[in-house]
Amino acid sequence: MRKPERGAAAAHPKSGERSALGEIDNILGFHIRLAHGAVYRHFTHTFKALGLTQKQVSVLWLVSDHPGLAQTDLAHRLQLDRATVMAIVNRLSKRRFLVRGASPTDARKQTLNLTAAGRRALAAAKGAIRAHEKWLTARFSARELNTLIELLRRIHG
Repeated sequence: MRKPERGAAAAHPKSGERSALGEIDNILGFHIRLAHGAVYRHFTHTFKALGLTQKQVSVLWLVSDHPGLAQTDLAHRLQLDRATVMAIVNRLSKRRFLVRGASPTDARKQTLNLTAAGRRALAAAKGAIRAHEKWLTARFSARELNTLIELLRRIHG
């Protein structure tokens, strides 16, 4: 296991100090929350210069992988409500990263496509994601990483 980042040691007990947490140390949800917080803080720091959030990057990436994706399908894939996705899409549209279009098969649906600026933003985001993922995955062997992903899928999938 790697050393904590500078400044993190004072905020988090060392592995030998687990008893300092008490009974809560046995609560899975507590550890998931702590892990999520650590990953979120690092992601936010890594993406600060890009001015993009995790959800915005996820939207850009999915639309890039699935041009013409409907907003409703995007909400389903991200497990977000439609209002939240609409707000994210509105922000990305304002920045001219996405364009909406009419669905050729369903007049009630709007499709999404990346603009050239959106493709550039996604390319920059993918570079930041590679750095973030390197920071995160360095804590695990390949086998541990595969196991962790499978275990997390059991929770969210």
